[in-house]
Amino acid sequence: MDIRNAQWDDIPALVRLDRHISRQELENSVRLGRVYIAEEQGEFAGWLRYNLFWDNTPFMNLLYVLDGHRGEGFGRALVEYWEVQMKQAGYKTVMTSTQSNEYAQHFYERLGYAFAGGFLPPGEGYELILSKKL
Repeated sequence: MDIRNAQWDDIPALVRLDRHISRQELENSVRLGRVYIAEEQGEFAGWLRYNLFWDNTPFMNLLYVLDGHRGEGFGRALVEYWEVQMKQAGYKTVMTSTQSNEYAQHFYERLGYAFAGGFLPPGEGYELILSKKL
């Protein structure tokens, strides 16, 4: 398993797979080094995308592992890699969120994330905010 920063050549695949972000914002995220790619023997397996909450706290916006690679440790590896990068950059806390009815909350809890609050977006389920001290 290899994890690396997304490159410009990854953008077409990411645009096709990541429907939660505009191409322009995705390009900005890649340019800023805020997208990590997981691969297995050169095959794209998943990615992690983050931004800064309050302009000063790394917030994982998206963690996605492709169907054929789920349950193989790619999600954990991407999150742990991201946490190391954030700690090395001097950040002391990281955050993420997930809907309360999604299994992901348990995944993040196993990785040391704690419930920090939440909100109810109009027309959607309750969104849990999770944080972790590095």
